[in-house]
Amino acid sequence: MRAKRASKSLYDRLFEHVLVRMDAEKAHHLTYDALRAGGPVLTRAPIPGVAPVRAMGLTFPNRLGLAPGFDKNAQVYDRMGAFGFGHVEIGTVTALAQPGNPKPRLFRLPEDRAIVNRMGFNNDGATAVAARLAKRRRKPGGLVLGVNIGKSKVVPDDDQAAVEADYETSTRLLAPHADYLVVNVSSPNTPGLRNLQAVEKLAPLLAHVRRTADEVTSAQLPLLVKIAPDLSDEDVLAVADMALDLGLAGIIATNTTISREGLRTPSAKVAEIGAGGLSGAPLTERSTEVLRLLRGRVGPDLTLIGVGGISTPEQARERVAAGADLVQAYSALIYGGPSWPRRILEGL
Repeated sequence: MRAKRASKSLYDRLFEHVLVRMDAEKAHHLTYDALRAGGPVLTRAPIPGVAPVRAMGLTFPNRLGLAPGFDKNAQVYDRMGAFGFGHVEIGTVTALAQPGNPKPRLFRLPEDRAIVNRMGFNNDGATAVAARLAKRRRKPGGLVLGVNIGKSKVVPDDDQAAVEADYETSTRLLAPHADYLVVNVSSPNTPGLRNLQAVEKLAPLLAHVRRTADEVTSAQLPLLVKIAPDLSDEDVLAVADMALDLGLAGIIATNTTISREGLRTPSAKVAEIGAGGLSGAPLTERSTEVLRLLRGRVGPDLTLIGVGGISTPEQARERVAAGADLVQAYSALIYGGPSWPRRILEGL
């Protein structure tokens, strides 16, 4: 225990005196490049008392996963099991390669243990990512891989046929390599994307993705949808009903928020940062509320993945108590460092 505390305090000092003074996206790329270089020597260390979890017909080594955003292009996901993660969700991947929004586009709010991003689905595109995933070797009981797909920016959200064709392209290329597939319609950083959360648009889109996935996979691939915390309670329940009607495998709650309420960071700094999705500790309460609403509506069988504002073992346990089968995080890893996943799992 003493070594773990020392390791954490060392990371805290590194973060407070070095990383926090560095451009957030540059710091991310340094970490990413280090993982790419050192990946072959990383091995999973067992965590006593952590049991596998069955969900969606899959066996997860544990409940904790790495949320999308860290590995958009499927280059280091297989290294993350060494830190304790039982599953990794790559992406968001779009059918077309795209550079994302202009920089700077990633910002830390240390006083709130939060992140603001307006990355805009920067990624290499489904063709390049599928080529990388084709080399993946699946291992029984190993890391579970989720693939998160989104709308290409150039595709207008009000052209349903074009939207479905765009998601179809990603599905055809990526579904054969995924353990589960997530349709992302909840990022605030692609213009018009959140309009697709309306059930009258979302239901036919998900049905189309389902048909496409069935055409390119031999066994039915678990399909989930990821929703925003900014939906009204009524809309959350409507999505829950739709998920049951369509036979989805699950729902992921929640993505980032456009709200800036209750932040400790000075309002002038928040205003200077500008638009983008807020993730991290400020999402804890609303993300838990959404999850609890969903579980109450869908019953015990549909898989729910809780994400947003999970920083401590107590918060992870609270999310499971609210109905989560699995939990995910990303912002907390930035603030907690490489030993953070093990602390969460030991607490769970």
